[in-house]
Amino acid sequence: MENIGDRLKSVRKSKKMTLKQISEKTNLSISFLSQVEHAKCSVTLESLMKISEALEVSPSFFFSDQKGQEIKSKIAVHKQQSLEEDMAVSNFTYKDLSGNFPNQTFLPTLVTLQPRNEGGRALAHNGQEFIFVLEGTLTVIFEDGELALQAGESLHMESTTPHNWLNKTNEAIKFLYVSSR
Repeated sequence: MENIGDRLKSVRKSKKMTLKQISEKTNLSISFLSQVEHAKCSVTLESLMKISEALEVSPSFFFSDQKGQEIKSKIAVHKQQSLEEDMAVSNFTYKDLSGNFPNQTFLPTLVTLQPRNEGGRALAHNGQEFIFVLEGTLTVIFEDGELALQAGESLHMESTTPHNWLNKTNEAIKFLYVSSR
């Protein structure tokens, strides 16, 4: 199975784009993008959203096990067996819950954040985010403070507000993350 870096490089080359062009569109460094392509570093979901916008692909493209497959119908069913396929990225584990639905306008993802780890630096991107905490206490960091979300609580926000996730506990956190493009 291809990793995120392989897919990034493949779609970038198919669109005849340079790392510099992607860097300019995403405000991510050329060095960082190169490291992602070569699987030498991890990438946050926020950075992946920026990259998918720049490449004009759905974020699920990076998680799908059937790259490039087009679905002719307007419905995608995500079967239980494919939920077992995790994409481990640093302190996170992502599960794409959407299947291969074409032209997605939002991306539902199950995220597991390991104990005592953060999601990286605060990032902002286009769109909106919805978070629903399933297990644990998720701390969301903003420029002017933080918010602790307990299991059963949710947050809906504009993604243009710089933010970050943090697990201050000794337990893994699971949450549903839905982001729009």
